[in-house]
Amino acid sequence: MIEAPTGIALAVEPLVARVLAPNPSPFTFTGTQTYLVGTAELAVIDPGPDDPAHLDALRAAIAARPVTAILCTHTHRDHSPAAGPLKAATGAPIIGCAPLTLEDAGPRADAAFDTDYAPDRILADGERIAGPDWTLVAVATPGHTSNHLAFALPEAGALFTGDHVMGWSTTVVAPPDGDMAAYMASLDKLMSREDRIYYPAHGDAIERPQRFVRGLMGHRKQREGQILRLLREGIGLIPEMVARMYVGLDPRLTGAAGRSVLAHLLDLRGRGLVQGEGESWKLAA
Repeated sequence: MIEAPTGIALAVEPLVARVLAPNPSPFTFTGTQTYLVGTAELAVIDPGPDDPAHLDALRAAIAARPVTAILCTHTHRDHSPAAGPLKAATGAPIIGCAPLTLEDAGPRADAAFDTDYAPDRILADGERIAGPDWTLVAVATPGHTSNHLAFALPEAGALFTGDHVMGWSTTVVAPPDGDMAAYMASLDKLMSREDRIYYPAHGDAIERPQRFVRGLMGHRKQREGQILRLLREGIGLIPEMVARMYVGLDPRLTGAAGRSVLAHLLDLRGRGLVQGEGESWKLAA
């Protein structure tokens, strides 16, 4: 189980330290983890929420060391808002994912988008930045959001996975921006890599990455199978599917569960297996 003191820089290996933001919730677990990469010169990954205590903790952890870059995996408000204040404090550029602002009034199980995120440089898949003892390579991993990036650290065989792969729960895939087909393709992409360890934004480090990703893919296939079985039984309304699929679910999370079911249905429709829209679906003729 992850150690979870907020505001303290914990070294997890020689090139990587972690600072936990004080924003625990049912959707962030113990909070958002900001990673400092490097020794004499740093990169900061997922600076986190614009919280004064967290920013103070980051400044203390950075101390007098120069910061080469502030990198964001995506623009949900528990990940990127501290980038601006940290840039002002350190002079480092904001680098990483593309900006994305989406008006979304539906029930969410994650943070809304950061409308103030303004990167100095956007990284494409495979692009890299480097410091004296580290290299970070962008790995495009859309699905949770369309702009999601992971960052590989080849010197350590590590991958910073943001919210694409988390150490405590499966990620939220919520339309209209969340895309189940893209999410599954991104998981398949990770299966082709040989990373030694994953450092997610929420939850424990993942020390057997391929086995873990295989389990995530199996879980999603299981959910897909449940949906197809329910449709065969004539159950085609999303709220009824949620009631059958998520027995004992906290009522506050039923809307978010419905979004997950919708993401699966949209993927199945794209593959020609189902038809419908909104709340009502059926097997394809």
